[in-house]
Amino acid sequence: MNPPKIVSVTAVGDHKLIVAFDNSEVKEYDVSPLLEKDAFAPLKSASLFRSARVDQGGYAVVWNDTIDLSENELWVNGTPVKS
Repeated sequence: MNPPKIVSVTAVGDHKLIVAFDNSEVKEYDVSPLLEKDAFAPLKSASLFRSARVDQGGYAVVWNDTIDLSENELWVNGTPVKS
């Protein structure tokens, strides 16, 4: 099964993302564990982290040309948010 597409993302608190999907589900994803990897280390900057946006088509959350997270990663490893 393909994961649902991302429709919105909000960067909140201490390196967490609130991600809404096109199936009406919302998940929280903690980026903190990734910050130790060189590719994600720039996200330690609060201003860069808060610039998270959905890429065209809803296939990823992106920050710049080199840092992104796929909809599959966010869907599989995100924690459902109770409404």
